[in-house]
Amino acid sequence: MSNSVVAKRYATALFELAQQHGQTGSIQEEMKELKKAFHDNKDIGELMASPKLSSAKKKEIIANIFKGVNPLVLNALYVLLDAKRMDEAQNVFDEFLGLADDAAGIAEAKVYSTRPLTEQETNALSATFAQKVGKHSLRIENIIDPSLIGGVRLQIGNQIYDSSLSAKLDKLQRKLIGS
Repeated sequence: MSNSVVAKRYATALFELAQQHGQTGSIQEEMKELKKAFHDNKDIGELMASPKLSSAKKKEIIANIFKGVNPLVLNALYVLLDAKRMDEAQNVFDEFLGLADDAAGIAEAKVYSTRPLTEQETNALSATFAQKVGKHSLRIENIIDPSLIGGVRLQIGNQIYDSSLSAKLDKLQRKLIGS
């Protein structure tokens, strides 16, 4: 999640509207797509920041680019545009996704391993560590790191659980040197 107070306000307002309309899940999926679209196409942000285009023209462009998007999401983009806050769009997407995950009891986790994890291993890690952080499940991103030698390192927010072989060897080395 971002550290932007502005993004948190916009995301919270949109999240509350989504909950009121029972559309949190569908809007969450659209936010993921918008986040990807804005990330992959930097031209969108530059176009929205251009002083050469009127606000009405920018809204028309947004409506054409994002046809079929939920009206709540489209209106949120319009509000960002009117408030000259389109530079915060990515942060709003991130904040909304974080709010939706929190409400669903899901936490983001990065698992570093020497090889890709199987679905069974991913599910076992999710079940075990979700309880430790007070969530129902984890959305795991598996990152391959051969320097671990073996085992895994799991990062959930600012918590790190390290059962890698390299960490155990480092710990053993410190004990041997310290004695």
